[in-house]
Amino acid sequence: MSEPSIITVRQLTKTVALEAGPLTILHDISFEIKSGESVSIVGASGSGKSTLLGLLAGLDEPSSGSVMVQDESLFELDEDGRAALRGRCMGFVFQSFQLLPMLTALENVMLPLELAGSADACSRAQRILDRVGLGSRMQHYPKQLSGGEQQRVAIARAFVAEPALLLADEPTGNLDSATGANVIELLFDLNRERGTTLLLVTHDTALASRCGRSLRLDAGHLVADA
Repeated sequence: MSEPSIITVRQLTKTVALEAGPLTILHDISFEIKSGESVSIVGASGSGKSTLLGLLAGLDEPSSGSVMVQDESLFELDEDGRAALRGRCMGFVFQSFQLLPMLTALENVMLPLELAGSADACSRAQRILDRVGLGSRMQHYPKQLSGGEQQRVAIARAFVAEPALLLADEPTGNLDSATGANVIELLFDLNRERGTTLLLVTHDTALASRCGRSLRLDAGHLVADA
């Protein structure tokens, strides 16, 4: 039996109003992603990759079309409903880490669990920080960590609640090649171990080639899905 779809996108279009007239960033995009898949979104700068990821996360609204996430229609939910859905089934890794500077590595990773009311937030956060090789750095603040260490904290935070879906926007973009390779290994280890669906926007050909599928955008059109 095939895996169920975790995301179903139908005729997704995003147009913004500019002084010179409307600009369509995404044109009539449709695809499905099965639970447990690893999928890269690739294309030149300005092709619409990050816009698409933001729509799939419900952080932005389309001009037309629909996104189903775990059988819920994302844009039939209000903002609070979308936030609840994100908290329930999504994790995020951004190029800029998005760590809170006043919190330690451990506290940053505990945060999503605490927001969800988890009673064992501390022990779960400690386990995943050990898993990403930061067991000795838990009490350090972001400014005391290297870029690679900060990105590993961000990945630990994204995975700690064991989301069904992980969305990553250029997760190796600010890292040197050796650190980036370690981050890639970590993403795919956690994907294998936990069955998390990975959806990654990337310019990194090594990262894209590791994914089971690649969606290629060109000027806002989905031109390849293989």
